[in-house]
Amino acid sequence: MRIATAEFVLGAANLRQLPKDDLREIAFLGRSNVGKSSLVNKLCNRKALARPSNDPGKTRELNYFLINKELYFVDLPGYGYAKVPEQIRSSWGKLIEQYLKSRRQLSVVLQLIDSRHEPTELDMMMVGWLDYYEIPFIIVLTKSDKLPRSKMPNYLKAARDTFARFRYCKDVVPFSSITGEGRSEVLAIIAEQLTASTAA
Repeated sequence: MRIATAEFVLGAANLRQLPKDDLREIAFLGRSNVGKSSLVNKLCNRKALARPSNDPGKTRELNYFLINKELYFVDLPGYGYAKVPEQIRSSWGKLIEQYLKSRRQLSVVLQLIDSRHEPTELDMMMVGWLDYYEIPFIIVLTKSDKLPRSKMPNYLKAARDTFARFRYCKDVVPFSSITGEGRSEVLAIIAEQLTASTAA
Protein backbone atom coordinates (compact mmCIF):
# COMPACT_ATOMS: atom_id res chain seq x y z
CA MET A 1 0.00 0.00 0.00
CA ARG A 2 1.33 3.43 -0.96
CA ILE A 3 -0.01 6.60 0.63
CA ALA A 4 0.11 9.52 -1.80
CA THR A 5 -2.25 12.00 -0.10
CA ALA A 6 -3.49 12.45 3.45
CA GLU A 7 -5.57 15.21 5.00
CA PHE A 8 -7.51 15.83 8.20
CA VAL A 9 -11.23 16.12 7.47
CA LEU A 10 -13.14 16.18 10.76
CA GLY A 11 -13.29 15.46 14.45
CA ALA A 12 -16.48 13.71 15.56
CA ALA A 13 -17.68 13.85 19.16
CA ASN A 14 -20.55 11.43 18.52
CA LEU A 15 -21.62 8.88 15.95
CA ARG A 16 -24.10 11.25 14.29
CA GLN A 17 -21.19 13.37 13.06
CA LEU A 18 -19.40 10.53 11.26
CA PRO A 19 -19.01 10.67 7.47
CA LYS A 20 -22.06 9.46 5.55
CA ASP A 21 -20.08 8.00 2.62
CA ASP A 22 -19.11 4.33 2.27
CA LEU A 23 -15.32 4.70 2.31
CA ARG A 24 -13.50 1.99 4.27
CA GLU A 25 -12.06 2.92 7.67
CA ILE A 26 -8.88 1.91 9.50
CA ALA A 27 -9.09 2.72 13.22
CA PHE A 28 -6.22 3.43 15.63
CA LEU A 29 -6.87 2.39 19.22
CA GLY A 30 -4.71 2.61 22.33
CA ARG A 31 -3.92 4.22 25.64
CA SER A 32 -3.19 7.93 25.90
CA ASN A 33 0.46 8.62 25.06
CA VAL A 34 0.98 5.23 23.37
CA GLY A 35 1.88 6.89 20.07
CA LYS A 36 -1.26 6.86 17.90
CA SER A 37 -0.57 10.26 16.35
CA SER A 38 3.05 9.32 15.70
CA LEU A 39 1.92 6.10 14.00
CA VAL A 40 -0.56 7.94 11.76
CA ASN A 41 2.11 10.48 10.83
CA LYS A 42 4.75 7.86 10.08
CA LEU A 43 2.44 5.72 7.95
CA CYS A 44 1.55 8.82 5.93
CA ASN A 45 5.13 10.19 5.90
CA ARG A 46 3.83 13.45 7.34
CA LYS A 47 5.31 15.14 10.40
CA ALA A 48 2.27 17.00 11.69
CA LEU A 49 -0.82 15.48 10.09
CA ALA A 50 -2.02 14.11 13.44
CA ARG A 51 -0.98 16.29 16.34
CA PRO A 52 -0.48 14.70 19.74
CA SER A 53 -2.04 16.63 22.59
CA ASN A 54 0.21 18.26 25.17
CA ASP A 55 -2.42 17.25 27.72
CA PRO A 56 -2.77 13.43 27.68
CA GLY A 57 -6.37 12.32 27.77
CA LYS A 58 -7.63 15.62 26.33
CA THR A 59 -8.64 14.32 22.91
CA ARG A 60 -12.29 13.29 23.05
CA GLU A 61 -13.12 13.01 19.37
CA LEU A 62 -12.81 10.47 16.58
CA ASN A 63 -10.37 12.21 14.24
CA TYR A 64 -10.82 11.37 10.55
CA PHE A 65 -8.01 11.56 7.98
CA LEU A 66 -8.77 11.03 4.30
CA ILE A 67 -6.12 8.79 2.73
CA ASN A 68 -5.60 8.72 -1.06
CA LYS A 69 -9.14 10.13 -1.32
CA GLU A 70 -10.38 6.54 -1.01
CA LEU A 71 -10.33 5.53 2.69
CA TYR A 72 -10.10 6.95 6.20
CA PHE A 73 -7.66 6.59 9.05
CA VAL A 74 -9.65 7.11 12.26
CA ASP A 75 -7.72 8.13 15.39
CA LEU A 76 -9.88 7.09 18.34
CA PRO A 77 -9.69 8.84 21.75
CA GLY A 78 -6.94 7.49 23.97
CA TYR A 79 -8.08 5.55 27.00
CA GLY A 80 -6.72 4.89 30.47
CA TYR A 81 -5.34 8.27 31.50
CA ALA A 82 -5.63 8.44 35.30
CA LYS A 83 -6.13 12.21 35.63
CA VAL A 84 -9.30 12.20 33.54
CA PRO A 85 -12.50 12.11 35.64
CA GLU A 86 -14.27 8.77 35.75
CA GLN A 87 -17.42 10.14 34.12
CA ILE A 88 -15.43 11.32 31.09
CA ARG A 89 -13.49 8.05 30.88
CA SER A 90 -16.80 6.20 30.89
CA SER A 91 -18.26 8.35 28.09
CA TRP A 92 -15.16 7.81 25.96
CA GLY A 93 -15.41 4.08 26.51
CA LYS A 94 -19.04 4.09 25.39
CA LEU A 95 -18.20 6.16 22.31
CA ILE A 96 -15.38 3.80 21.33
CA GLU A 97 -17.50 0.69 21.90
CA GLN A 98 -20.45 2.13 19.95
CA TYR A 99 -18.13 2.94 17.07
CA LEU A 100 -16.52 -0.51 17.06
CA LYS A 101 -19.76 -2.47 17.13
CA SER A 102 -21.77 -0.35 14.70
CA ARG A 103 -19.40 1.02 12.06
CA ARG A 104 -19.86 -1.27 9.06
CA GLN A 105 -17.17 0.59 7.07
CA LEU A 106 -14.52 -0.50 9.59
CA SER A 107 -12.02 -2.86 7.92
CA VAL A 108 -9.33 -3.30 10.56
CA VAL A 109 -8.20 -1.82 13.88
CA LEU A 110 -4.63 -1.07 14.84
CA GLN A 111 -4.45 -1.77 18.58
CA LEU A 112 -1.38 0.02 19.93
CA ILE A 113 0.52 -1.27 22.95
CA ASP A 114 3.70 0.23 24.38
CA SER A 115 6.43 -2.33 23.74
CA ARG A 116 8.21 -1.33 26.97
CA HIS A 117 5.36 -2.59 29.14
CA GLU A 118 3.07 -5.57 29.53
CA PRO A 119 -0.45 -5.06 28.09
CA THR A 120 -2.67 -3.43 30.71
CA GLU A 121 -6.07 -4.66 31.82
CA LEU A 122 -7.64 -1.96 29.63
CA ASP A 123 -5.54 -3.05 26.64
CA MET A 124 -6.79 -6.61 27.04
CA MET A 125 -10.38 -5.40 27.48
CA MET A 126 -10.16 -3.51 24.20
CA VAL A 127 -8.74 -6.56 22.44
CA GLY A 128 -11.59 -8.58 23.91
CA TRP A 129 -14.10 -6.10 22.46
CA LEU A 130 -12.53 -6.38 19.02
CA ASP A 131 -12.61 -10.15 19.10
CA TYR A 132 -16.18 -10.21 20.44
CA TYR A 133 -17.41 -7.93 17.65
CA GLU A 134 -15.44 -9.98 15.07
CA ILE A 135 -13.29 -7.04 13.98
CA PRO A 136 -9.90 -7.89 12.47
CA PHE A 137 -7.07 -6.17 14.35
CA ILE A 138 -3.31 -5.78 14.32
CA ILE A 139 -1.32 -5.46 17.54
CA VAL A 140 1.23 -2.68 16.98
CA LEU A 141 4.01 -2.65 19.59
CA THR A 142 4.98 1.02 19.62
CA LYS A 143 8.29 2.59 20.67
CA SER A 144 10.19 -0.57 19.71
CA ASP A 145 13.38 1.48 19.36
CA LYS A 146 13.36 1.86 23.15
CA LEU A 147 13.92 -1.89 23.62
CA PRO A 148 17.39 -3.46 23.33
CA ARG A 149 17.58 -5.34 20.03
CA SER A 150 18.68 -8.46 21.87
CA LYS A 151 15.41 -8.55 23.83
CA MET A 152 13.02 -8.01 20.90
CA PRO A 153 12.82 -11.64 19.64
CA ASN A 154 11.77 -12.95 23.06
CA TYR A 155 9.41 -10.05 23.66
CA LEU A 156 7.81 -10.48 20.27
CA LYS A 157 7.33 -14.22 20.83
CA ALA A 158 5.73 -13.57 24.23
CA ALA A 159 3.41 -10.96 22.71
CA ARG A 160 2.37 -13.31 19.90
CA ASP A 161 1.71 -16.06 22.44
CA THR A 162 -0.43 -13.64 24.46
CA PHE A 163 -2.64 -12.69 21.51
CA ALA A 164 -2.70 -16.04 19.71
CA ARG A 165 -5.95 -16.99 21.47
CA PHE A 166 -7.80 -14.12 19.82
CA ARG A 167 -9.36 -15.29 16.59
CA TYR A 168 -9.37 -11.90 14.87
CA CYS A 169 -5.78 -10.93 15.69
CA LYS A 170 -4.08 -10.77 12.28
CA ASP A 171 -0.52 -10.11 13.42
CA VAL A 172 1.76 -8.57 16.04
CA VAL A 173 4.17 -5.96 14.62
CA PRO A 174 6.95 -4.02 16.39
CA PHE A 175 6.87 -0.37 15.34
CA SER A 176 9.03 2.70 15.79
CA SER A 177 8.07 6.18 14.62
CA ILE A 178 11.75 7.09 14.98
CA THR A 179 13.36 4.40 12.82
CA GLY A 180 10.34 3.46 10.70
CA GLU A 181 10.54 -0.18 11.78
CA GLY A 182 7.27 -1.94 11.05
CA ARG A 183 5.88 0.71 8.67
CA SER A 184 5.91 -1.44 5.55
CA GLU A 185 4.54 -4.45 7.45
CA VAL A 186 1.63 -2.47 8.89
CA LEU A 187 0.74 -0.97 5.51
CA ALA A 188 0.88 -4.41 3.87
CA ILE A 189 -1.52 -5.88 6.44
CA ILE A 190 -3.87 -2.91 6.07
CA ALA A 191 -3.91 -3.51 2.30
CA GLU A 192 -4.69 -7.21 2.85
CA GLN A 193 -7.59 -6.39 5.17
CA LEU A 194 -9.00 -3.80 2.78
CA THR A 195 -8.99 -6.43 0.03
CA ALA A 196 -10.57 -9.00 2.35
CA SER A 197 -13.31 -6.64 3.54
CA THR A 198 -14.11 -5.61 -0.03
CA ALA A 199 -14.37 -9.24 -1.10
CA ALA A 200 -16.67 -9.98 1.82
